[in-house]
Order: sequence, then C-alpha cells, then structure tokens
Amino acid sequence: MTDQPEPGRPDAPRLTTREAAELLGVKPETVYAYVSRGQLGSVRAVGGRGSTFDADEVRALARRSGRREPSPARGDLVFRTGITLIEQDRYYFRGVDATELARNHSYEEVAEWLWTGELRPGVRFTAPSETLAAARRTVGALPAHSGSTDRLRVAVTAAAATDPLRFDLSPGAVLSSARSLIPTLVGALPVLGSTEADGGSLARGLWPRLTARPADAPALAVLDAALALLIDHDLAASTLAARVAASARAHPYAVVSAGLGVLEGPLHGAASGLAHRMLQEAVDRGSAVPVVADHLRTGRPVPGLGHRLYRGEDPRARTLFALLEDVPQAAGALAAAREVVATTARHAPLHANIDLALAALSVSCGMAAEAGETVFAVSRTAGWIAHALEEYGERPLRIRPSGQYTGPRPPRPAP
Repeated sequence: MTDQPEPGRPDAPRLTTREAAELLGVKPETVYAYVSRGQLGSVRAVGGRGSTFDADEVRALARRSGRREPSPARGDLVFRTGITLIEQDRYYFRGVDATELARNHSYEEVAEWLWTGELRPGVRFTAPSETLAAARRTVGALPAHSGSTDRLRVAVTAAAATDPLRFDLSPGAVLSSARSLIPTLVGALPVLGSTEADGGSLARGLWPRLTARPADAPALAVLDAALALLIDHDLAASTLAARVAASARAHPYAVVSAGLGVLEGPLHGAASGLAHRMLQEAVDRGSAVPVVADHLRTGRPVPGLGHRLYRGEDPRARTLFALLEDVPQAAGALAAAREVVATTARHAPLHANIDLALAALSVSCGMAAEAGETVFAVSRTAGWIAHALEEYGERPLRIRPSGQYTGPRPPRPAP
C-alpha cells in the first residue's frame, strides 16, 4: 500500500491503481472507468505518475459491488454476513447471544430468528406427507450398514425430486422449502425407540431416532438446546461449501447437499464420534487418565478439546454441560468429560469444545457414536439455508478464487 497525503486530508492512506484494482477484483482499466463514471475519486500521484485512491472509498465500493476483500489476518476470502458474530469467546445470532437463545427458545424458533430476524413463539415445522414418504422409501432402500449422514443425503435428494418448484429462489419459496425439508430429514431416519407424538417439536421427533431409551424432559431439553446451539458458526467449511453452491444459484436442496458432503469429513461434523468413543471408554474403564495417556503415548490428539476460534471453553460446550447437570443419568459422562479436560491440561492448555459436550449427551443417553454427527447435520441445515438466503442476494458466481498454477510451463509436446 502507498501512503501519500491527499490535499486537505493529512496522512490519509492512498492506494495505487494496481492496489485498487486488486482490492476491487477488477482490471486497472476498470478502475479508471469507475473514476470516469463518478463512482470513485482519484488524485494525481506526486510527480505526476499515475493516480492514487482513498483506501476507505475503494473498500466501500468493493462492498457495494459485492467484490471480495482480502482478510488482513490471513488473506482468505471475506464475506459480509449478518447471521453470526464470534468474538471474545462468545457468539451471537443476529446480535443476540446464541447461548441465551438456545436456553430460552426451541430449535425451530431460533431457526426462524436466523432466517427472518423475527421470533415466532411455538412455531413447528411439518413434513409434507408425499415428501416424507418419498424420503422414507429412498432411505429404506439403503444397505443396513449405512450411516446417518448417508441417509440424510439421499433424503435431501428425494425431497428435492418431489418439489417441482425447487428452483424458485425467492425468500418465501426458500423458507417454505426449508420448513418442510428439516422435519423430512428427521422423519426419514429409522426409529430406534417409540415413535413421537404428532405435532411435537423437532427435538422430540429426533430423539427416538438417536436412542431406544424413552425421553425425559431434562434430556430432551438438552437435545433441543444442542440443536439450537449448532445452527450456525460463521463460515465453517460446510457453510462455505453451501455458499459456493448458492452463489451458482443452486436450489436450497442442493445447497444442503453441498453442506452435508463437507460435514461428513472427520475434521468437521464427524469429530463428535471420536469424542464419543473416547468418553465411552473412559466411563467403561472408570477413569479418563489411562484413556488420555493412550492418546498421548501414540501421538493422537485428545478428541473434544480445543477450538481455533475460542481461547477458553467453547460457549456451546459450556451451555450443554450446564444443562446436563439436570440430567441424572449424565453424571458419569460429565465426570469423565471433566477428567479428560483436567488430565490433558497437565500437558496442554486445551478446553472442552462442542464435540466433547455432544459426547457427554450421547454417552449418557445410550446413543450411538454417530449421534452427535446426526444432531450436527440436522441442526446446521437451518444455518446453510440462512447463508443461502444471503448469498442469493449477492452477485451470482462471485465466489471464484484464482488458482496458482504450479505445473510445467507450456508449450509441451503431447505425450
């Protein structure tokens, strides 16, 4: 960046034409076109060589035109979003503390807040009978060993096939699809326990698909809170994939499919399964110390600890641990989780993250190791839709990074 004082504004930062073009994502010729149209001001550089531009004015033009701006920290793509803010070990949905929303509102209510900025007390999502039947038939055709994410992916595809208006990307149509898709995903999963009552909450519908144990009010409240807490977490890898799909104007079902594809990675949604297995072993052995020691001895990271966005404890984990205190059968898993953190802290200052809290829930309620991933996928569907709604309002195909070619220089003879 070139710092040349502008007349009347001492020490104002100035950009060269090349720097302005890079910030705007255009050619230098286009920068001069902006000047000629009055969209951008310029000052002749000292010595008469080229022009300089006010950095704040260029950034403002970049924001208005939907251009990407480089992050001052890492040079990554930066997206304007009004959905989630993460700062100082807390996170907020549309400016409201997300943990407070999760404590006081259902998953469906928090989803509506994320989508519309309005709270709708008592709102419930309903799966259309034809869509649900198609999703169940498709899921039922999968092999018995299929995982929950396998089932969710094909359920999304089946739901899309039953919606001939899926390419209507108006906000109302997208929200209508979302409100029917999420309960369809839950309803398409096989039932392990007793079926839920009609018209119940999404958490109540999901419970018998995670465990054969009957639901009690405190445990169900924890599951509902977990769903609400996990709805969004800024631009996680799966959310970025969802926004790329939405940038290409993929319909909302395809957006969710893109998110699910990334979520299945072991470093994203599947990470909770690793934490579940470790915590279950700690409960079975009566101590977390030998389990943590095994991980350290073999050079494996201890699952469920640390998060790149939080210096202290993940606020989502803190909230779930507090709610699990009211679940009597969770006492053993909670004690084991605390011992995991305390034992690991002797070697590394790591704090509990959401994966360890989900593991405490799944272990204490007799759920399978993949239960946390299922909760994650169902919950985050609402977040992907929220980001798709934002992206549909941006310039199409704006997410187009440039590749840095490292192969042999042409021309080369054909092999």
